[in-house]
This record gives sequence, C-alpha cells and structure tokens, in this order.
Amino acid sequence: MMKVRDVMSGVAVAVQPEATFTELVTAMRRLDVGAVTVVDANRRPVGMVSEDDLLLRETDPYLHEEDLFEGHRLHREHLRARGNTARELMSVPAITVTPGTTVREAARLMHDNLIKQVPVVELMTGLLVGTICQRDLLKIFNRPATDIRRQIDELLQRLYIDADELTVTVRDCVVTLGGRLPRRSQGSRLVEAIRGVDGVIDVQTELTFATEDIGMAHRS
Repeated sequence: MMKVRDVMSGVAVAVQPEATFTELVTAMRRLDVGAVTVVDANRRPVGMVSEDDLLLRETDPYLHEEDLFEGHRLHREHLRARGNTARELMSVPAITVTPGTTVREAARLMHDNLIKQVPVVELMTGLLVGTICQRDLLKIFNRPATDIRRQIDELLQRLYIDADELTVTVRDCVVTLGGRLPRRSQGSRLVEAIRGVDGVIDVQTELTFATEDIGMAHRS
C-alpha cells in the first residue's frame, strides 16, 4: 500500500508566526501554493494559513462590526478576518501526517477536514519534513499497470486462488477478471481485496463459479 513518503513533496513552505499578511500572500503567489505551514522556532507545525484564511478578510460581512450574540466559532472567524499576521490568521491545530501514513488515510483526512494540503512531520520528533497536497495524491492513479498486476498476483497467492484459472487485465485503472472459480465466495473476497489496491478505481468481473455458496446457509 502506497505511503505518503511515496508521493509527498520534500519541500515545505513554512513561515514564522510573525509573518505579515503581505508576506503570506507574496509567498503563496511566488511559490504557487495554496497554503503555508506556520512553524515554531523548532520547525514544528503550529497551524496552517490557506488561501481561504486570507480571503476571510473579503468574505466576512461583519469585519468592522461587533456582535455580542455571536457564538465562539463565529467570533473566532471574525478575529481571524481582522488578522495581520500568520499567528492571527492561521487555522489551528495543525493537522499533520507522517511519511508512513497511507495515501488513503491522508486522502480521508483531507476530505474529512475540508483541506487541500497537509504538513508531513517526522513521527518521533514532529519536525516538518515536507508537504502533501491533493494533486500529490492523484499520483496514485499513475501506477504502472504492471505494478498493479504484480500486487494482484500476490493477492491471489494469499487467497489460495489458482492464477491459471483466471484472466486478469489492467487498463486505465480498471481491473477486469475472467475465468472460473470453485466458489462465488472466493470471487467476492477477491474483488473486495482488489478494490483496496492502490491505483484501482473499479473492478469488472466476467467470472463463473462451480458452486453458488453465498446465501446457502440461509436456504438450508
């Protein structure tokens, strides 16, 4: 299974908490990134400033007003919209991954937290060592078909399925299975396992089975 270390960028754009609004905008534009990591004196991430954080200044309708009845979250958003430094603008805490985090876990983390970029830190020290963004995760779909096929062959051995009884083709990230298996349950386990292979977006089956064993216990 592919790990963050396989697709991450070894370059991390980092700023100090005292970096100004203008410096943040300049850094993002010059380096063509959508976010920068805010680090402490020891290069440990303490927060992130994204393009969305900077745009709060333009999108906050209450930037120059005080609302005594607003909730804590909205109050925090208004304060950030008024911010002039990375410390005031950053989203906290910093959500991070390690080089050993799987690509699937990193993708799920970004999706669940509605973020597009995550700092990569060393597991033991917490020091910033790189960055991974959504476009990096797409590299998983550039795996050579031969690599995917090799991993499928390993799955067949692990599931005690005779590879000679099957035809396996990999094209455009889609795996097509043909042939005959002793039991339908074997086919179900195989398809489920292949769906978990990095770089596979779909599994199409043209299998036949000697025994329809799924659901037999309920019929007996």
